[in-house]
Amino acid sequence: MKEYIDLLMETPLFGNIKKEELDSMLTCLKPYVKSFKKGNYITHSGDDIKSVGVVLQGTVQMVKEDIWGNKTILAIMTEKSVFGETFVCSRSYNSTVSFQAAADCTVMFLSFERILHSCHRACSFHNTLIDNVVILIAQKNIQLMEKLEVTSKKSLREKILTYLSREAQRNGSMYFEVPLGRIELSDYLCADRSALTRELSRMKAEGLIDYDRNTFRLYEKID
Repeated sequence: MKEYIDLLMETPLFGNIKKEELDSMLTCLKPYVKSFKKGNYITHSGDDIKSVGVVLQGTVQMVKEDIWGNKTILAIMTEKSVFGETFVCSRSYNSTVSFQAAADCTVMFLSFERILHSCHRACSFHNTLIDNVVILIAQKNIQLMEKLEVTSKKSLREKILTYLSREAQRNGSMYFEVPLGRIELSDYLCADRSALTRELSRMKAEGLIDYDRNTFRLYEKID
């Protein structure tokens, strides 16, 4: 696991933990690493989740599927992000969503019981880890609130503009790249892909936005 230490040092889950402590921590937590191909499911809805996943490489999506197979993207986890923490903290363990690899990815899994409970060594980092997990859960709740803000808009145009406005703010620029392709964006917006493509074309023709694949530019404030 030593080859991942530098990357893990930049991961919010291990914030405020010294590098020398991290090496000892990995010995205590006994994590394991697994790779997934794009499109593969990491866990399915209904699975028992007892480990927290740390994205070492690639992108993971939290998705919700109905009985007919229609998929909605709830949240997106990129490199250094954590997923699964909400379910293991709830103690129900049973997941109500699926986690899917949006690109080829590598994930480190950590037993939540080992994070939550001190071992016989009484390692000092456990309290820090628990604090970090609480912060991550709060951040994930904010991400889900942002998703609700987008999908609660009445028209598809309002949904698109709300999403693009948020991404512009996140990037600090009116010119930015979004992490979603057209199929994924339609899933995230809960919209038909063809309708999304048509609306984006109309907005571009009207001079509201410009785009090239996943790169967008916003031109003016929309009232």
